[in-house]
Amino acid sequence: MDNDHRKALTTIGLNILYYRKEKGYTQQQLAEMTSYSKNHIQQIETAKATPSVIALLDIAKALDIPVSKLFESR
Repeated sequence: MDNDHRKALTTIGLNILYYRKEKGYTQQQLAEMTSYSKNHIQQIETAKATPSVIALLDIAKALDIPVSKLFESR
């Protein structure tokens, strides 16, 4: 994986973490809302796993945000 991809995955993970905490959800709660495991949510948030487009759509829906918010640089 090249540096650009790593940066993008890190941005996505940090945004999921930010919006999850903003909503007051734990990783376990987000996992239950999306049907993914807590471990998978944790791996996405820490850029150790590459989420599918479907996973990003499911996570954005659970967080009640547009999927585009997951790609924004802060």
